[in-house]
Amino acid sequence: MLSWLFSDPLPVGATAPDFALPDESGHMAALSALRGRNVALVFYPGDDTPGCTKQLCQFRDQWDKARARGVQIFGVNPQSALKHDKFRQKYHFQFPLLVDEGQKVAALYHANGLIVKRTVYVIGPDGKIRFGKRGMPDPSEVLAACA
Repeated sequence: MLSWLFSDPLPVGATAPDFALPDESGHMAALSALRGRNVALVFYPGDDTPGCTKQLCQFRDQWDKARARGVQIFGVNPQSALKHDKFRQKYHFQFPLLVDEGQKVAALYHANGLIVKRTVYVIGPDGKIRFGKRGMPDPSEVLAACA
């Protein structure tokens, strides 16, 4: 019953669960459509909160390095498209923020809970997890998994 509380991130080498979620503009993002690319999923608890803002701004500030490595970044949490849109515009994020209503995708990635567990994944072009870590890993550490 409390397994969500003590769950670890999915292991490196595991097949990443497929998903399709809308972003703040209503465009659907499906992992299956991104095969052949590196994908970074940044699960974070809340829009416009100090820790989450810092974390996503770090990825924003590393955008050129992410693009050079062909990485598609997505922020993911259950807040509304409207909140995501305001947050994205306020901080000029170049990447979409996905609306994970009911934490359904967070559950697939062991990031669900009373609030979303701050967890970052990199999924390789083959659909396998290359990096998975709780907390706020430095974007350079995350991007190193995309080599």
